[in-house]
Amino acid sequence: MAGMTANVFYGSSRHKHGQGGMSFSRAERLLTAITNDSEIEDLSDGEEDDPAVGEITPCEATVEQPDDSDSDYQPDAADISEDTDSDASEPPHKQQHLFSDEPHQDVQGRRAGPRNRNREYWKCAPFNPVLVPFQGADEQQDKRADMSPVQYMEHDTMRRDRFFKLRSHLKVVIDDDIPEDRKTDKFWKVRPFMNRILKGCHAQARPESVSIDEQMIPFTGACPFRQYVPLKPNPVGMKNFVLATADGVVLDFEVYQGSKALAAQVPDAEGLGLGALVLKRLTKTVHPGTKVYCDRFFTTTSAVESMLEKQVYLTGTVMKNRIPKAMQKLPTDKIMKQQGRGTAASVVRGDGKLNVVKWFDNKPVLMLSTVHAKEPEDTCQRWSKKDKCYLTITRPNIVQEYNAKMGGVDLSDRMMSYYRMRVRTKKWTIRMVMHFMDLALANSWLQYRRDHQEHNTPRKAIMTFLTFRMDVAQVFLNKCDVTHAEEESACCPKTGQTSLVTPIPHISARTTSAAHLPEVADLKNPMRCRQQGCHGKSRVRCLTCNVFLCLQSQRNCFEAFHGGQ
Repeated sequence: MAGMTANVFYGSSRHKHGQGGMSFSRAERLLTAITNDSEIEDLSDGEEDDPAVGEITPCEATVEQPDDSDSDYQPDAADISEDTDSDASEPPHKQQHLFSDEPHQDVQGRRAGPRNRNREYWKCAPFNPVLVPFQGADEQQDKRADMSPVQYMEHDTMRRDRFFKLRSHLKVVIDDDIPEDRKTDKFWKVRPFMNRILKGCHAQARPESVSIDEQMIPFTGACPFRQYVPLKPNPVGMKNFVLATADGVVLDFEVYQGSKALAAQVPDAEGLGLGALVLKRLTKTVHPGTKVYCDRFFTTTSAVESMLEKQVYLTGTVMKNRIPKAMQKLPTDKIMKQQGRGTAASVVRGDGKLNVVKWFDNKPVLMLSTVHAKEPEDTCQRWSKKDKCYLTITRPNIVQEYNAKMGGVDLSDRMMSYYRMRVRTKKWTIRMVMHFMDLALANSWLQYRRDHQEHNTPRKAIMTFLTFRMDVAQVFLNKCDVTHAEEESACCPKTGQTSLVTPIPHISARTTSAAHLPEVADLKNPMRCRQQGCHGKSRVRCLTCNVFLCLQSQRNCFEAFHGGQ
């Protein structure tokens, strides 16, 4: 079909259609079939003797001039393919000469323009692309000449499937070596790991002042020893009693699994409450003369007596029903409120070993101590809602010491909450391992910062907590000796295994994401809705598409636009 001429084509079409000529769409389809050198489709509308197809011969070589009188159809200039230099080695019937190089002009002598300028036009010609030289050479190739497989792995990240595979097989105890006390120890599955962290905590130096408080291991899954502690950032989980320094370094801890299990670790536990048992358990490793600070959950007269036997001095807030005889000697809340903020009073037990101080701030505060008293008093700033300004009030010495030494456990919790390993899991063992790994990292960084501050290291030279964690993770990765082939075989899915991951559609196709929510536009200058056929005023704008659409019109253009309707 490559040898068909223009006059033969147009002349054959006039045999059928006469003066009316062939329609432009049908002529275009025939030209496309000819230039593609393919068989012509049956376009005869069911007539087998269509002269437009039947008179075409593949050996046509002559070019006849079209009749000037027949001007019903004139090809556009964009439709006319220019003659290309044909290869001399090709046979004559493969050379296409459809039109001349001169542009076609209409009857009035004007050049005919293309009917559709947006149409793509193709021609048979050699392809000579103009390319820009590539300049993105690998400049680090020479530096990697002597790198080991572990160093190559530093530039890669762990795949998600490999991480889940490792996490599902993560255990800290061998199944064949089940301990005999697993019936009494509820945490026997993670006990080896906890003991290793506990050993590192015991190796820390014991300062003069320490604090004891509760810590929650956040976990909301099924667990037989899960606790609920209100007024905590994570109230549901496993309860952990912690002994820490004033600057947040954890010295000892005990995960709560019942009062009976705790009493089994404490000698002479008869008659002691839970708070006294915790104090006696966590102060096993402290030195005589240590000052312990705690809240009212732990402070009782029996706990004070047991601590005095070990020459450990206790200070903390206390409930008034635990010291009823001391409350009879102290002024009432009504009298202290009349005297104003900063009023304080104290009483001492008959043997002189115990002191109780009552101080009125916004409300009465009751404190008990075996080492601190009311004097010497100092001053502090407190905000007054009534006067709308700060007031200077007096403060007892026991309150000052308590505020300065009690926040160690809270500081450790805050450091752990910044970059906690927040991985969703149904296994409490995984949560326990991750929690104590976070505790070890926070402990290490707090000790690192304290040591550098004592050596007067500049603040900018001390690593941040995030940088410290990344450096530790990098060292652990460097110790890995798994080759790349083993990593690929471990994490890549097998052939034929179906993936359960559903691909996320492109942002432009998401109709429920926050990126496609409307934004309230300027109400003073409302714009018309951009949807075709809508004449309502728009007062919202799509955050992603930057299109003003109607929400309250009968058509609801916003929903129709993002729903593809």
